[in-house]
Amino acid sequence: MELARNLLLNEEIYSHLSEVQKAEFIFEWLRFLEKLLPATSQADIREKQNKLIEQLTSLLTSSPGPPARQLIAKNLAIIYSSGNTFSVHQTIDKCNELIRSKDDSPSYLPTKLAAVVCLGYLYKKLGRILGNSFVDTIGNVLKAMKNAESQGRYEIMLSLQNILKGLGAAAVPCHRDIYKAARSCLTDRSMAVRCAAAKCLLELQSEAAFMWSTELDSVVTLCFKSFEGSNYDVRITVSKLLGNVLVSAVTSKQGTAAKQTIRKISFEEALELLGTGFLRGSSGFLRASGDILKGTSSVNRDVRVGVTQAYVVFISTLGGPWLERNFSALLSHLLDLVAQSHPKAIQSQMDVICSRRCISFILRATVGGLLGEKAQIATAKEICQAIWKLKKVLDAAMSDSNVETRVGTADVIGSQHMLICALEELGNLIHGLGTTAAPVLQDSSTGVLDAIISIILHPSISVQLGAAWCLRCIAVALPCFLTPLLDRCIERLTALKSSPEAVTGYSFAIAALLGAVRQCPLGIPHCKGKVIMTVAEDLLRSASQNNRISVQRMQSGWLLIAALMTLGPAVVQHHLPRMLLLWKCVFPLSPKDLETEKSRGDSFTWQVTLEGRAGALCAMKSFIVHCGGLLTDEVIQRLLPPLPCAIDLLTLLPSLNKTYGNPLKPSSVTYRKRLYELLTLLPPRSYEGCFSAVLKELVPDLTQPDNQMTTSASYFPSLCHQNELTLLDPLLPETEHRFIEEQLLFVNSIAGGSLEYDPYSVYEKSVEGDLVPKPLPPALSIISAATRLFGVIFSHVAESQRLQVIEQLLASIKQARGSRQQIVQQNVVSAFSSFLKHLANSKSDLGSEEIRKCALTLLMSALESSNPLLRCSAAESLARLAQVVADSAFTTGLAQISFDKLKSARDVISRAGHSLALGSLYKYLGGINSTQHLNACVGILYTLSQDSTSPEVQTWALCSLSLIIDSAGPLYHMHVEPTLSLVLMLLLTVPPAYAEVHQSLGRCLNALITTLGPELQGSSTTVSALRASCLLGCAVMQDNPDCLVQTHAISCLQQLHMFAPHHVNLCSLVKCLYVNLSSSYLLLRRAVLACLRQLVQREAAEVSEHAVSLAKDNREDFNPDINIREVGLEGALLILLDKELDPKLCQDIKETLIHMLTTMAVEKLSFWLKLCKDVLAASTDFTTVDTTQEEEGAQGDDELVLALENDEKPHPFLHPRWSTRVFAAECVCKIISQCENAGDVHFDIALAQEMKQRDSRDDFLVLHLADLIRMAFMAATDQSDRLRLSGLQMLLILVRKFAAVPEPEFPGHVILEQYQANVGAALRPAFAPETPPDVTAKACQVCSAWIASGVVRDFNDLQRVHQLLVMSLNKIQIGKEAQNQQYNEGTSTMEILAVLKAWAEVYIIAIQIQKKQSDIKRSPLVVNTTDDSCTVHASSGDDLLELVQADLGNLSKLWLAALQDFALLTLPPEYAFQLPAEGGAFYTVETMENSRPHYQNSWALILHATSLWLTSTGFLIGDSDEGQTNLSRPVTPTTMCQDSTSRAAVKSPEDVNTERFHLVLGISVEFLCSPRSDAAMENITACLQALHALLDVPWPRSKIGGDQELSVELLNVLYRLIVTRESPDIQLAALEVVRQIVFAAQEHVKEKRRSAEVDDGAEEKETLPEFGEGKDTGGLIPGKSLVFATLEMCVCILVRQLPQLNPKITGSPGITAGKPQLLPENGSKLVSAALAILSDVPAVCSPEGSIAVLPTILYLIIGVLRETAVKLPGGQLSLTAAASLQALKGVLSSPMARAEKSWTAWNDLLRSALVTILDFWDPEGPYQELDEGSLLTAITIFILSTSSEVTTMECLQKSCIEKFKLALESKDPIVQLKCYQLLLNIFHYPNQAISYPYIHSLVSSIVHKLQETEKSKPENAAELQVIQEGIKVVAAVIGVAKEEHRTDLVACFLPMLISFLLDENALGSATNSARNLHEFALQYLMQIGPQYSSVFKKLMASSPPMKTRLELAVKGNQEGIKEKATSKHAKTPGKSSSIQLKTNFL
Repeated sequence: MELARNLLLNEEIYSHLSEVQKAEFIFEWLRFLEKLLPATSQADIREKQNKLIEQLTSLLTSSPGPPARQLIAKNLAIIYSSGNTFSVHQTIDKCNELIRSKDDSPSYLPTKLAAVVCLGYLYKKLGRILGNSFVDTIGNVLKAMKNAESQGRYEIMLSLQNILKGLGAAAVPCHRDIYKAARSCLTDRSMAVRCAAAKCLLELQSEAAFMWSTELDSVVTLCFKSFEGSNYDVRITVSKLLGNVLVSAVTSKQGTAAKQTIRKISFEEALELLGTGFLRGSSGFLRASGDILKGTSSVNRDVRVGVTQAYVVFISTLGGPWLERNFSALLSHLLDLVAQSHPKAIQSQMDVICSRRCISFILRATVGGLLGEKAQIATAKEICQAIWKLKKVLDAAMSDSNVETRVGTADVIGSQHMLICALEELGNLIHGLGTTAAPVLQDSSTGVLDAIISIILHPSISVQLGAAWCLRCIAVALPCFLTPLLDRCIERLTALKSSPEAVTGYSFAIAALLGAVRQCPLGIPHCKGKVIMTVAEDLLRSASQNNRISVQRMQSGWLLIAALMTLGPAVVQHHLPRMLLLWKCVFPLSPKDLETEKSRGDSFTWQVTLEGRAGALCAMKSFIVHCGGLLTDEVIQRLLPPLPCAIDLLTLLPSLNKTYGNPLKPSSVTYRKRLYELLTLLPPRSYEGCFSAVLKELVPDLTQPDNQMTTSASYFPSLCHQNELTLLDPLLPETEHRFIEEQLLFVNSIAGGSLEYDPYSVYEKSVEGDLVPKPLPPALSIISAATRLFGVIFSHVAESQRLQVIEQLLASIKQARGSRQQIVQQNVVSAFSSFLKHLANSKSDLGSEEIRKCALTLLMSALESSNPLLRCSAAESLARLAQVVADSAFTTGLAQISFDKLKSARDVISRAGHSLALGSLYKYLGGINSTQHLNACVGILYTLSQDSTSPEVQTWALCSLSLIIDSAGPLYHMHVEPTLSLVLMLLLTVPPAYAEVHQSLGRCLNALITTLGPELQGSSTTVSALRASCLLGCAVMQDNPDCLVQTHAISCLQQLHMFAPHHVNLCSLVKCLYVNLSSSYLLLRRAVLACLRQLVQREAAEVSEHAVSLAKDNREDFNPDINIREVGLEGALLILLDKELDPKLCQDIKETLIHMLTTMAVEKLSFWLKLCKDVLAASTDFTTVDTTQEEEGAQGDDELVLALENDEKPHPFLHPRWSTRVFAAECVCKIISQCENAGDVHFDIALAQEMKQRDSRDDFLVLHLADLIRMAFMAATDQSDRLRLSGLQMLLILVRKFAAVPEPEFPGHVILEQYQANVGAALRPAFAPETPPDVTAKACQVCSAWIASGVVRDFNDLQRVHQLLVMSLNKIQIGKEAQNQQYNEGTSTMEILAVLKAWAEVYIIAIQIQKKQSDIKRSPLVVNTTDDSCTVHASSGDDLLELVQADLGNLSKLWLAALQDFALLTLPPEYAFQLPAEGGAFYTVETMENSRPHYQNSWALILHATSLWLTSTGFLIGDSDEGQTNLSRPVTPTTMCQDSTSRAAVKSPEDVNTERFHLVLGISVEFLCSPRSDAAMENITACLQALHALLDVPWPRSKIGGDQELSVELLNVLYRLIVTRESPDIQLAALEVVRQIVFAAQEHVKEKRRSAEVDDGAEEKETLPEFGEGKDTGGLIPGKSLVFATLEMCVCILVRQLPQLNPKITGSPGITAGKPQLLPENGSKLVSAALAILSDVPAVCSPEGSIAVLPTILYLIIGVLRETAVKLPGGQLSLTAAASLQALKGVLSSPMARAEKSWTAWNDLLRSALVTILDFWDPEGPYQELDEGSLLTAITIFILSTSSEVTTMECLQKSCIEKFKLALESKDPIVQLKCYQLLLNIFHYPNQAISYPYIHSLVSSIVHKLQETEKSKPENAAELQVIQEGIKVVAAVIGVAKEEHRTDLVACFLPMLISFLLDENALGSATNSARNLHEFALQYLMQIGPQYSSVFKKLMASSPPMKTRLELAVKGNQEGIKEKATSKHAKTPGKSSSIQLKTNFL
C-alpha cells in the first residue's frame, strides 16, 4: 500500500497485481491523490497534469467500482481546478462518448457510470468556467437515462445534482428538462433512485422558481406519490424536498430577472397543501375521487408518515422565532387535521391512532426542539387556550337534553381527538420544562389545571386518559402540585360518585398521579394511601348498588388499588390484610359456586364480574411487580387460593362468549390477558395442578387469531436478538422518527399502541424514549402474554403432554391458509422460542426423539417463510433447540441440513434463512465445535456473500458471517485474511444503492477488528497488511451515502484507535466526527459521540485543537448551527446537549465533556468558566422573546423574510434548557475540584496575582472568584429547583474552599467578605415558605457553612444570616399537625434534621472559637500579638455564641430527640419490637425506611453539639431551662423504649443524666464498632470529639471510671478503629479519648482509696483493701483489664511508627538497631500521645499490678528515647524524645514507686532501666549517634525522681558520675551546657545522700574547666553560655556546702570571677562574648562580696593586683555599665530560663 502513495500511478507494480489487489491498489492511490493534490503547488500539478489525466481517464474505462469512480471524478475535478483547463473539454467529450456508447453489456456498465459521475464532479467543481457545454452534456445524460437501469438512473440523478450545484443560475435553459426527468425518477420502483431524484430536485428548486410557483401543486402531488411504498430513506429525503419547496414558496422574494410575477403563497396555504396529503394521500390532490366520496379508500400510511416528516422539515427550516409568531395558526391547523370535519383521518380506530401520533410528533419535534423555555411557556398557554375553546364546543354539544343523541354527536367525536393531541403536547411541554413551568400553572388567567380537570368529565375514555396523563406530567414536573391535585381529584370523585364519567375520569387521574409518585423524590403524605384505599373499597362495595355505573365503579376500584401498589412496600404493607381479603372475595370459593354463577348470570352481570376479576388480577400483578419485599411465603400462600377458580373461569370463557356474543368479548379478552400476565409472574410450582387447563386455553389463543388480525402480522421485537433485528429494519431503534416510523412495521391495520387499549398503563412507567405509554391493542397484547406464559408453563409439563401440544400446533398451522397461516406460524414459533429460552435457563431436557422431530418440522418450515421476521425467529429458535438438546450429532445434523439446502436451493428465501441458521447455530454453540464445522460454514457463506444477483442473500449471508466471527473469537484467526479481502472486494464493487449489503459488510469488518484486537499494534508485514486493509475498508464506508454504513465506519475506526492508536490518523478521524457532529441522523450522532468519548479519554487536548483548526480551515463543511471557531469543540458539544432529546446521546455528550474538563479545565480555565457562565447567564436573558408576540398581526410575510435573513445570533447559547444549565453548574463544581488537585496557588490570591504578573498566560481560579459567585447566585435563584440545588451546592463548595483566603489589600480580612450581600441574597429565597424542603435543607447546609467559615465578622451581618436559621427553626417547631403536608413525611424529617444539623455546626464552631480565645488569654504570648484579626475573630466568636445561646434550650431538646430517634432506627431487626408504635420525634412509623438516610446524614454533628452542650452544663442541671422552651412537639428525649404508662413518672436529674450519657455513648460506640468502609471521616472525627467533650466533665468520667467493663469495651472499640483507619487525625483523636478514659479510671481509684482511708481511718493501714487493677496478685486478664487494653493500644501505635520497638522483629534482617530517626510530624504527635497515656497507667494499678506493667512501660519509653533521640542543632529535643522524658518522669514520680508493697520490686526494675540507659554510652556500640543531652536528662530524672535506694547503689552512682564527667569533657559546648544545667538541679537537691557524691566527684573538674577559661576567653555565644552556667553551678555548690568548707570555696571562686574582668582599655576592644562575661562576673562579684565580706577582704588584702583589677572594673562600669549590666542581667536569666521551660522535665 505504501507503493501506491505517489503523485503518479506506479504502473509497473500495478501491472503485476491480481484483480482484487489492483482494485485495492487503485483505491489507495486515488485516496492518497485526493489528499495530496490540494497540498501540491499548481506548478507541480501542471508539470504532471497530462500524465495524471491520461492515467485517470484510462482508469475511467477500466470498469472501476463505485468508490473508485467517485474518487476518479473528484481527482479529475481537483486537477482541472488547480492546473490548466486546456484539455477539460476533451475529458467531457470523452465522458459523453462513453455514455453514448451502444454497448449494453453488464461489464461495460461501470465505465458508463464512471463517466456519468465524472461529469457531475467536473461541473460541480468548475461550474461556469465550462461555458455552454453543459447543454449538450445534460441532454446526453438525460437521453441515456431513458434506457438506463436503476444503477444508471441513480448515478445520473446524483450527477445532475452536482451539475446544478456547480452551474447555479446558469443552468436555467435545462431546468425544465431536468425537472421532467427527475419527476419520473421520484416515483421509481428503486428506492435509491427516488432518494437521488429528491436530492436532485432539492438542488434544482434553489434556482428553478417554477418549482415553488407555477408547478408547486404538481411538485407537492409528486412528493405524495413518492411516499407511497417508500422506505425510511426515501421519506427522509422527499420530506426534506417537500419542506424546502414550501419554505421557498412562502418566503420567496420577487425576482428582478423574472418577467412574470412569481406566485407566492401564504403560510396557511402551505399548511393546507400539506394537509391535503395528510388527509387524502396521493390519490386526489384537489379533486375528490369516487372512493373518497364514498369513504372507502384509506390513506396509505407511508404517505401520512412522509407528510408528517415534511411538516417538521418545513417548520424547522423556517426556524424557532418564526414558529413562536405563528404557533396559534399551526396549532389550529394540526388539530383540524384530526377533527371530525375530515372523515378520512378518522376512518377507523387504527387510522385515528396513526393521525394522532403524527400530530403529536410534529408538535414534539418543532415545539420541543426549536423553542427556548420562555417561548415554550407561551406555547403551553396557547395550547391551554385551544383546550378551553374545545371545552366550550363540547359543553354546547353536551347541553342537548337527549342523553342518547349527545354522546354520538359529531362535535363530541371530533373534539376528542383534538383534545387528546393538545393534552399530550401540553403534558410533554410541562414535563420538559420542569419547575420552570411554574408561571404557566400559577397564571390564573390561563387556568391550566382547571382546563385539564374540567376535561376529565369528557364522555370519551381516550380523552379522560389524555387528561390524566397530562396531570401526571404536571405532577412530575412540579411535585408541589402532586398532593393538591390528588386531594382535588379524590374530593371530586367522592362528590360525583353517581356519574359514570366522573368515576372513570377521576380514577384515571388518581391512578396517573400515583404513578407519578415514583418520579417525585419528595413523595406524597403517607395518609393519602389510606384515603385512596378507602375510596377504592367504597367503589367496589357500591358497584352492585346501581347497574348504570356498576362496570365503571368496579373498574375504577381495582384500578385505584393496582395504582396504589406502585407506592411500594412501605405504604402497601399497612393495607395488605384488607387487599388479600378483597382478592379472596372477588373470586368464588369453589367450583360449585362457579357453576351456580354460570347458571344464574346474564350478559350484564358477567360483564361486571369479568371486569371486576380482571381488575383484581391486574392489582395482584401490580402488587407482585412493585412490592416484591412483601412477597413472603405466607403472603404467596394467601394469594394462591383464588387462582384455581380464576383458571376454571378461564376455561368457561369460550362457552360464555358463545352464549352472550359480542358484548362480553372485550371483557373476556381483558380477563384472559390479565390472568396470563399474572401467571407468568408467579412461581410455576404454585399452580402446577392447572397446567393442562391453562395450556388448553393458550393453544387456541396462539392458533386462532382474532378476525381483525388475519391480515396483520404483528411486530415482536422481543422475539429475536438485536443482531437479527437489524436485518428487518436496521434504522428503526436508532432514529428520531421512531415514534411515527414504528407504526409502519405493523402490517396493514395495526397502527401501534395507544393509552385507551389498556387504561391500567396510565400508572406504569413508560418505556425509555416514549413519553406516553403505548400499550398494543388487546388482540395483539393477548398473544404477547400468551407467548410468554406458554414458555413458562411448557417448560414444566410432562413429555407426553409436550408432544401432544406440539403436534396440535403443527396441525393448526397446516389447517390455516394464506396470510392467516403466516400469523399462526409466527405466534407458534414465538411461543416455542420462549419455551426454549426457559428450558436453557433451567438447564432442563427437551424430551424424546419424537419431540425433537416435531420441533424440527415446525422450525424448518418457518425458516423458509416469506416473512423475514419469521425466518429470523426460526433461525434463532433452531440454534436454541440445538443448545437445549446439547448433542453434537444433533447439531451436526442440523448444520448438514442447512448445508444441503444451500447447495441445492436456488430461491432467495430458503438461501437467506438457512445461511442465517448457520450463524445462529455457531453463536449459541460456538467454540466447542470442531474447526471443521467452522471451515464449512465460512466456505459456504463466502460463496453466498458473493452472489451479486441477489443482494438479499448477500445481506443475510454476511450477517450470519458476522455472527460467526463474533462467536469464534481466536479460532477465527486462520480465516481473518481471506474474510478481510472478501469484505474489501465487496465494499469496492457492490453498488451503494444496496445499502443493506454495505451495512452487513460494516458489521463483518467491525467483528474482524474485534477479533484481531491488540494484535493490530504489531509491526510484522502480515499485521501491517491487515491493518492497512481495515483502514481501507473504513475509508470506503466513510464515503458511503448511507448513514448506517458511515456509523459502522466510525465504529470501526474507534475500535482501531483503541487497539492501534498510533496507526489511526487522529486529524482525519476528528474531521469525520466533526462533519457528522450535527448530522440529521440520530444513529450517526450517537456513533460520533461514542467515538469522541473514547478519544478524549486519551487525547482530549489534541482532539479539541484538531476540531478548532478544522473549523477555521474548512468553509464548506462548516455547520451554521454550531460555531466551533467561536466556542470550541466543548461549546459545540454543550450546544448539542441543549438541542438533543435522546437520553443515551445526552449521557455520552456529558461524559465526553467531563473527560475533557478533567484533562483540560486547569490549563484552559478562563475558557471553561466563560462557557459555563454563558450557559448560566443565558437563562436570565429572556428579554428578546416577548416583543415579537405583540406584533404578531402587524408583521406581514415580507417582514418575515427579512426577519429570517437578518437573524443574527449575538449569543452562542440561546435560552438553554434547565437541564443544560444544571450540567453547567455541575461542571463548575468539577472545575473547582480539578483546581484543588492542581495545587494551592488556585486558592491563594497574593501568589496567584504574583505569578500572573510574571507570566500573563497563567490562570488561576481565585482570580475568577467574582464570576464563580455570580454563577452560583444565578443558579441558586433560578426558577428550576434542580438548578437551585446545583447553585447552592456550588455556593457551598465556594464557601468551604475560599473562606480562609486572606485579602492582601486589607490585612486581617478575607477575600469572601466583599460577597456577603450576594451570598445572603442567594440564600434568602430558599427559606421562603413555598420552597421545596430539599432546597431548604441544602440552603441550611450552606447557611451553617457560611456562618462557620468565619467570613461574616460584623454582628449585624451575622444576625441577618442567623435569622434565616432562626426562621427555619421556628418552622420546624410548629409541629407535624400544623404543617400543611404537601410532601411525604420523610421530607419534613429531612428538613428538620438539616436545620438541626446546621445549628449543630454553628454551635460547634462557636464553642471552638470560644475555646481558642480562652487558650489565647491563658497563654503568656497574648501580649505580643499585633494582628487585629485575632480580636475581630474573638468578638465574632462571642457574638456567635450569644446568638446561639438564645435558642439553646429548645435546640438541646430537639438534638436529644433526634439522637434518640437515630438510636432507635439503628437497632438491629431483632429488636424491632422495641421501636415506639407511633414513630419517633421526627419520623413516623410508615416513613421509617425513607427517614434512615436523613438521620444517617446528620447524626454525627448533632451528637457532637449535644455532647458539647451537656459538657457546658456540666451535667449538673437537670432540665432547669424547661421554662424558656416553647415546643409544641412532644420531644422530651427521656422517653426511650417505655410504654405510655411509665412515662408519666417524673425522673430524678441523676436518671435523666444517666440516660443522656448512655444515649451519646451508645450511639458513638455503636458507630465506632463497625464504621462502614465508606463512612465519612467527618463522622468518625465528630464521634470521637463528642466522646472527648463528654469526658471533659467529672460526672461522666465518674460513670466511665466506675464501670470497668464499659471502659474496656470502649477501649477495644477505639483500638479497632486505630487498627482499621490510617488517618493520623482519627488516631490522635482516639488517643485523646483513651487518655481521658485512663484519667477517669485514675480518679475512680483515687476516690476509692480516699473513701477507704476515711472509713478505716481508725484501723491499721495494713488492713486496707487494695484498689486498682491487679489487686493482690498483680494479674491482668486480657479482655477484662483496662490496663491491658490501654497497653495494647499504645503498643500498637508505637510499633506502627517505630517497628524497631517490637522485640519479635528486631532480630529480623529488615530491621537493624541503626541510627535514631526523626519521625514525621503526625507520627511524632501519635507517639507523644501514646507515651503520655503510658505514664498514666501505673496510677490505675494496685501495687502488685503496677509491678506487672512497669517493665513493659519502661521498655517502651526508653525504646522511644533510644530510637528518636536525634541530635538537633542548638541542643533542641525532638518532640518524641521530649515526650519520652516527660513520660519517664511521670512514671518515676508515680505513688506506686513509694507504696510499701511494691517499692522493693519497683526499685529493682528502675535500676535495670537505669542500667539500660547507661549502656547507651558504649562508644563502640550501636548507639553512638544518640543525643547525649537527652540521655543525661534521663539519668538526671532517675537521680531526682526515684527514691535514694535506686541511684545511690555504688556501681550505678559511679557510672552516672562517669557519664557527667564525660559530658564535661565533651568538645560540644551544647553538651557541656546541658550537663551544667542538669548538675545545677542535682546540686540543689535537698537529699544530701544523693547530691553530695556528685558534688564531691565533679566540683573539682568544673572549677578546673573554669580556670582554664582564664587563658582562652569565650569566642561565641555558646561558649559564653557554658561558662555562665559553670559559674552558676559553682555558686550553687557554695550555697549547699557546709559552713566549715564554704570559706575555702569562696576563696577559690572569687579569684576565678575576678580573672574574667577586663580593664578599661581591654573593655573597648573586647569581643561581645568577653564583654558579656565581664559583666556577668562583675554582677556575681557584687552579689557574693557583701555575703562573704570577711573572706573577700582577706583575699583583696593578700593580692594587690587582684584588688586593682577589681577596682578598675568597678570604676569603669560605674556609669553606663551599671545600667547595662542590670538590663543584661535581667535578660540573661530569662534566656536560660526559656530553655529551662522547654526542657524542664525535672
